[in-house]
Amino acid sequence: MQQVAPISPPNWNAQTAALFAGLLVVDSFHYIFARLLLPHLHPTASAFFVLAVGTAEVALFAGAQRQLHWRPFRTYFWFFAAIGFLIASSTVLSYLSIAYIDPGVAAMLGKSGVIISLLLSLVWLRERLNRVQAIGAAFAVLGAITISFHPGAAMQWGALLILLSTFLYALHAAIVKRWGGAMAFLDFFVFRLLFTSAFLFCFAVGGGHLRWPDAPTWLLLVLTGTVDVVISRALYYQTLRLLPMSIHTIILTLSPVVAIGASLLLFGEFPGAQDLIGGGMVLAGVFVVSRAR
Repeated sequence: MQQVAPISPPNWNAQTAALFAGLLVVDSFHYIFARLLLPHLHPTASAFFVLAVGTAEVALFAGAQRQLHWRPFRTYFWFFAAIGFLIASSTVLSYLSIAYIDPGVAAMLGKSGVIISLLLSLVWLRERLNRVQAIGAAFAVLGAITISFHPGAAMQWGALLILLSTFLYALHAAIVKRWGGAMAFLDFFVFRLLFTSAFLFCFAVGGGHLRWPDAPTWLLLVLTGTVDVVISRALYYQTLRLLPMSIHTIILTLSPVVAIGASLLLFGEFPGAQDLIGGGMVLAGVFVVSRAR
């Protein structure tokens, strides 16, 4: 049997705590921002403008640092095209789901991506699942089913959109893990965003949903792109370097708690009993799987 190396104690200090506190807040606001944009633009158009803002900001930063290179664009064109399509599709589905489901419930259900990634690693990378991971995964799946099979077609539709969105994002992550590790981070991040924005533009134009936002909507789009794309992902990768991935994942299971509180404060919405039970099962399963890695 393969021996698993013990997890080294994390370098937990005031700086790490501050970074994680910031990450928990911005990570939890993905569905909150989608809900705030819902009355202003069609979700497909919102997703495009948000990613376009993030792309412009990261590209300008990379250019100012003289760390933007065009060779990866040509060398890894089909790689970026594949992950750009998957991320764009995932983003549109997550934005569409908020028309049917509470942001707090969406945040809990979205954490099932850890289980989907685990299952992909079993099928694709031929990794093995130990008994504790199997129990945690089964618990999370039952939680997702509890939320998805909810009285009311709208709620079920919203939950299914999130699960499909989570699957597509997990599939992109598996592709990146297998073939995207050789690039410099800024090169990867800029073209990841650029290709995602290009596909979102095609989706918005093809669906007839693209229109120019008014000034107040632009302010919200710039805020969303800056916080939900640039700051959120920068904090994510920075904290991932400071802590083991299992502990990183466990701490991020707290982000739906922040999302529920923000949803209650902004929209007066709180998950029902069935949603809380199902969401609690998802988070508990993710915790067990991450701790057992």
